[in-house]
Amino acid sequence: MLISLSEIMTTKDKIVQINAPNTLETFDYQGTAYEFAHKEPVMLTITNLDKKMVMIEGSTNITMTLFCSRCLKEILYPMDISILKEIDFNLTEEERAQGLDETNYIIGYNLDVDTLIYDEILIGFPMSLLCSEDCKGLCRNCGTDLNEKTCDCDTFVHDPRMLKVRDIFNNFKEV
Repeated sequence: MLISLSEIMTTKDKIVQINAPNTLETFDYQGTAYEFAHKEPVMLTITNLDKKMVMIEGSTNITMTLFCSRCLKEILYPMDISILKEIDFNLTEEERAQGLDETNYIIGYNLDVDTLIYDEILIGFPMSLLCSEDCKGLCRNCGTDLNEKTCDCDTFVHDPRMLKVRDIFNNFKEV
């Protein structure tokens, strides 16, 4: 959803509150599309700070369906998103990029709410997530979920540093 900021910037100290729908269908990250189990509208407050400067404040709550990093079970992951951005339209897009102010959610004098929310989700996205602290994961050999049942697979892990020594013993083994 695009919100025009030019109308807000025409009046000094103008404050506009907008209840913008969250129209993101999925969160696409590294080739995977994550579904939303719950999403609320984005409550935005846009304030004209004068001299072509705008303050954007907002909040929303979402719940995403993610997967455990060890056993791949679905996990509902809630996120409370709070937004506080100050946009200086006196600067060019290149100057904002040099100042490390990644404002890809500003297109001309329009605010792209979906891109703003996507960026905030990306910042808070977990690197890895576990269904429980003691999750055992999946068996490397047969794929059995070790949280639910055990398997008879050989779980001994050979030390890769000892492979050459083991080869020597296997080649010169006396019968």
